[in-house]
Amino acid sequence: MRRRLVAALVTCLVVISAPSFAQRPEAFTARLDWVPIGGTERNDVAGEGSLSAKLSGTNLTIAGSFTGLPAKVTGAKLHAGVATGARGRGLVVADLQVTGAASGTVSGDVRLSAEQVAALKAGQLYVQIYSEKGVLPDHSTLWGWLLP
Repeated sequence: MRRRLVAALVTCLVVISAPSFAQRPEAFTARLDWVPIGGTERNDVAGEGSLSAKLSGTNLTIAGSFTGLPAKVTGAKLHAGVATGARGRGLVVADLQVTGAASGTVSGDVRLSAEQVAALKAGQLYVQIYSEKGVLPDHSTLWGWLLP
């Protein structure tokens, strides 16, 4: 009888304390600023914005806003670069949702691979916003690196 009571108490303690052992989401932020430009492209970029992101396991949830684009927003993508601030091949990880025109919001829920989670934690993932008038060839306008 005593063993059963002890086993029941231990089970209750494990069940009650289990949520505290659960993985807490990791937070990331990004400041959206102009993509790299040359002198002739100065009129093709404008604006600013910010993002926040939460990583829970392999699920990344992104939410943010932007304002002051030179033209209507056309899209947003999550990319993987080679290092913080260096696009390199700029591989597309996922398309994100955008709303608005020259100002609006960006959001998305993205399932990341183990390699992409490692890249995120190393500061190698960034969000890029596109507009009708951005820098050629893809009309990129703003970008921001997701950092802890």
